[in-house]
Amino acid sequence: MAGFRLTKPYTMSEEEVREAAEGLAASLERDHGVRAHWEDKMVRITGAGVNGQMSFHDGLIDVSVRLGLLASMFEPVLRSEVERYLDQHVS
Repeated sequence: MAGFRLTKPYTMSEEEVREAAEGLAASLERDHGVRAHWEDKMVRITGAGVNGQMSFHDGLIDVSVRLGLLASMFEPVLRSEVERYLDQHVS
């Protein structure tokens, strides 16, 4: 099973980081047809061939994604999209 993990430090307030994480989850839902389910400071992302989670704590946002065989073809695009979003919205 393919996948990736990204981490990014932040100095924003938890409220601002949660807003950014909600925006990323909404973008992934809209653009990739996945579903997002929040559990306190973590969101689980599931969809056809996609299983992941995103959490934020101790000044670090952590995104971990596992991809099935067919979805793994899109790993570079998905990774790039998540990196770009984090770079633009998390500081």
